[in-house]
Amino acid sequence: MRGETAPALEVAGLSFAYNGKPVLDALSVAIAAGEFVVLLGPNGAGKTTLFSLITRLHDRRQGEIRIGGFDMRRQAVQAQARIGVVFQQPTLDPDLSVAQNLAYHGALHGMGRREARSRAEAQLERVGLAAQRRTRVRRLSGGQRRRVEIARGLMHSPRLLLLDEPTVGLDIASRRELVEHAHRLCAEEGVAVLWATHLIDEVRPSDRVLVLHRGCLLADERAEALPTRLGVDSLGEAFDRLVDGESPCE
Repeated sequence: MRGETAPALEVAGLSFAYNGKPVLDALSVAIAAGEFVVLLGPNGAGKTTLFSLITRLHDRRQGEIRIGGFDMRRQAVQAQARIGVVFQQPTLDPDLSVAQNLAYHGALHGMGRREARSRAEAQLERVGLAAQRRTRVRRLSGGQRRRVEIARGLMHSPRLLLLDEPTVGLDIASRRELVEHAHRLCAEEGVAVLWATHLIDEVRPSDRVLVLHRGCLLADERAEALPTRLGVDSLGEAFDRLVDGESPCE
């Protein structure tokens, strides 16, 4: 199943080991178009490894990954064209302007100069940075740089946007702004967002939450339902109870 009816992301039986040590264990999950999903887990849970497998930075794995119905191995070009990524570590060139960074991304996706400029202007307008298009990246604040990375990741109209700990190093106001912007993308643009974090306060009660620990999926449900199911008062307490277990995959 491909096209608009296919899930933005399908992961089935995904396992990965590094130097013989399991990092992900038979992970299966699907994310629909326009859905905002939080991948919640402590450092070392396997969140970045999952993103690396989805984007093919790693490929020594068992299981299947499909983007918009396209298999990541057999139809890599079509699958990767449907992914936008904001990595945990900044990847913008600080000595280039905002517009130059976006133009370079457009060229990598086969866009002509005029098309890349038009798409860049539209995305910068959407993230509120149109006036900074000629500004060198090193002169932007941390929050502004993250918004530029989101704009860049959306230039080629992906179905799925991956954000790996995108608020690391940002102040509270900038973090809140990015979370709000990502939710708007889902509601207004139909983009599916997978937001990886270890910060409980970035999760809204209505968000779907995937709790990942030691490579195992421990929960997949609405954030507001998880405390009730576990008999605790808050999402933080529910999270602590889930990750305190000795053998999470059993």
